[in-house]
Amino acid sequence: MNIVTLLPFIVLIGAMFLMTRSAKNKQRQAQQMRNDMQPGSGVRTIGGMYATVKEVHDDTVLLEVAPGVHAIYAKNSVGAVLSDAEYNHIVHGIDPDDEDATDTPVVPDDASSLTESVDADGDSADKAVALEKTDAAEKADTVEKADEAAEKTDAVEKADEADEADVKKIDLGKDDTAAAATSEDDKRGGGTDAK
Repeated sequence: MNIVTLLPFIVLIGAMFLMTRSAKNKQRQAQQMRNDMQPGSGVRTIGGMYATVKEVHDDTVLLEVAPGVHAIYAKNSVGAVLSDAEYNHIVHGIDPDDEDATDTPVVPDDASSLTESVDADGDSADKAVALEKTDAAEKADTVEKADEAAEKTDAVEKADEADEADVKKIDLGKDDTAAAATSEDDKRGGGTDAK
């Protein structure tokens, strides 16, 4: 046999060997990643759900999919184990590069801090007046929009009435024309009772 005829078969066998080797390598890396999972780490399932690992067993993993909501998944369903920074960025929206990420705004328990009448500088009173002006402007905008809607509705109704009148004129045939003329005469003359 000639080497030229065997060359395509050799290339084909070599390509198949390289493809299976890379696939086995990826499977081994995925298995190692799943075995290295620790409770508390963030994961993404193959379905695209983000969760926190609570317990790791031989073939299963207990995931916390929401605060207080736990679900048991097969280890093979974990698609990726995420770093803490990446998990917090995706799930909680915390940017690791942002220096003010630890300075989250404090939300008051009641509205008293939002409605203080006078501050040391008098800024709160100015803000309250500005809020009242904003509310009045919003009410005026709402009234204007309601008026515009009413005008549009009136215009549509008038157009519909005009269309109906045109249709009545068109529908009048020869017999109806004579009846309409006599009814007009009756109306002018006081009707049939007056005659």
